[in-house]
Amino acid sequence: MDLRDTPEEAAFREEVREFIAENRPDTAKARGARRFEDADRDWSRKLGEAGYAGLTWPKEYGGAGAPYSHQAIFLEELARAEAPSHLGVIGLGMAGPTIIAWGTPEQKERYLAKILSADEIWCQGFSEPDAGSDLAAARTRIEDQGDHFLVNGQKVWSSFAHIADFCILVGLGLPDEPRYRNLTYVIVDMHAPGVEVRPLVQITGHPEFNEIFFSDVVVPKENLLGEIGGGWQVAMTTLLHERGTLGFALSATLDVAVRKLLALARERKVDDAVLLDAVAREWTVMQGLRYTNYRALTTLQKTGIPGPEGSASKLVWSEANQRLTKLALEILGERADDPDADTVDGYWQYQQLRSRGNTIEAGTSEILRNIVAERVLGLPRSR
Repeated sequence: MDLRDTPEEAAFREEVREFIAENRPDTAKARGARRFEDADRDWSRKLGEAGYAGLTWPKEYGGAGAPYSHQAIFLEELARAEAPSHLGVIGLGMAGPTIIAWGTPEQKERYLAKILSADEIWCQGFSEPDAGSDLAAARTRIEDQGDHFLVNGQKVWSSFAHIADFCILVGLGLPDEPRYRNLTYVIVDMHAPGVEVRPLVQITGHPEFNEIFFSDVVVPKENLLGEIGGGWQVAMTTLLHERGTLGFALSATLDVAVRKLLALARERKVDDAVLLDAVAREWTVMQGLRYTNYRALTTLQKTGIPGPEGSASKLVWSEANQRLTKLALEILGERADDPDADTVDGYWQYQQLRSRGNTIEAGTSEILRNIVAERVLGLPRSR
């Protein structure tokens, strides 16, 4: 297998590198800059204008119609340059593809272009306090009132909700129907009366996630995606795209972190065999993750459908990142928690705190293990 770029891919990679070098925000490398608050609309608009937003979207919807390999290359180069993501990551990776697959012509015309330009930001309303990883247990109600829907309930862990214009929302549309046939999927205007957003401040001190409360929120019937009671199928489209090319961004991000870890070990002249062995382990895991993603890309290019490798990639990356950041603090030693010590400007301290959420967001490790066991290995259900 030849894993090198084709001439076309190599040219595209060089183009992306030049664009990022010339346009990356000045604050891009502050503590890694892989944080939501570092992304901004001006940078996102530049990405859209240059054609890097919606790379694989069909051209008729404003995308570039590019192959998935170009999307993978772009995500890799963005991570390696430690440049901010497009602010509309939910719109680009989840809402947009779902609207393309399930939306009416009117919905496509109304929403897709403004997702690419970052003129409108989206959030996701799936998880609930009592239905985190079990979407089928959602209790938010989407009641059919004849000429509109009425939404009541609560969602949580919603990234970007505090700045979002729209929310892709799943809730009970047919509460008397069996699981998986009782859900409805709608688009909610986040500025509508009855929508309240409460940011959740994390251990890092930053409010990346939010709670959303819906109190008699009126949603027009034209905001329905799919059919009433068909929300599960639409939601599966959303989740499939969420993890479709996620692995490339994750492995590239891990590659950056491993390089920083190696530099730290050299700088601190680490000679402890146990620590060196641990560093080597993280480098090995990173390589394994990279090649797993190459296999996933091959399948994606052949079928056009993301496979279950995205779940495995997210699982491996999240736990590796927690180990790696903890290892960095061990290398820094007893002064790692001293605010007056020279500990790389608090970079590793921040990353270690932020990594605690990695095994929860975008699917908990427990749920991802079930997915891999049942859908990849074919093992029987444990419940």
